[in-house]
Amino acid sequence: MSRPRTPKGRTRETAARLALEYPGTAKELCALNHDNPFQLLVATILSAQSTDARVNLVTPALFARYPTPEDLAAADPGEVEKLVASTGFFRAKTRSLIGMASGLVGRYRGQVPVAIEDLTTLPGVGRKTANVIRSVDFDAPGLPVDTHVLRLSRLLGLTTNTDPEKVESDLTALLPPREWGALSLRMILHGRRVCIARRPRCEDCVLADFCPSSRAPTVRRPAIKTPKPD
Repeated sequence: MSRPRTPKGRTRETAARLALEYPGTAKELCALNHDNPFQLLVATILSAQSTDARVNLVTPALFARYPTPEDLAAADPGEVEKLVASTGFFRAKTRSLIGMASGLVGRYRGQVPVAIEDLTTLPGVGRKTANVIRSVDFDAPGLPVDTHVLRLSRLLGLTTNTDPEKVESDLTALLPPREWGALSLRMILHGRRVCIARRPRCEDCVLADFCPSSRAPTVRRPAIKTPKPD
């Protein structure tokens, strides 16, 4: 098999191989526990500078206490701060959560909007968070660029940019919209499990044979499954 030599070729091969490594839809791949778009908005805001595992420990009590945007919009900031304290930056996150909920109630009748232009008007909701909501819970085109996606995209030679919005623009130009969200989540999983920032496990990486940054002395190629004889 010839190695892809262009950003477009590497992007498509990356998407295909990671789909085999991490199967599932964007919703199935999302590590934040939630039941609806409002809960995912809350969890994604809390995930900034925190881990998904930590957020998942905090949100059950938070969702039980404030199940709707109306409830959270009317919340006492001190109570919210206590519930989310372990996720870090709890005062700023509390302001964002209450502000986001107030925006939903005041401008969108308590419903989470789909359009990225509407989502990003909410406090605490940037383009990355908006793309998470769109791709995971609305099955709409969206490619969130976090630190893992940015780092892997550069290592793989899919982009030369460092600005997340420019990286998003580069990647979305190279893949069909239906693949954007799942690719982002798969790159995040791969960055956490294999292409680890401080100690990349290139010898175990299914992308090593065409990755320009690979340090693997020998590369692991994806296994080719042959059909069983009748």
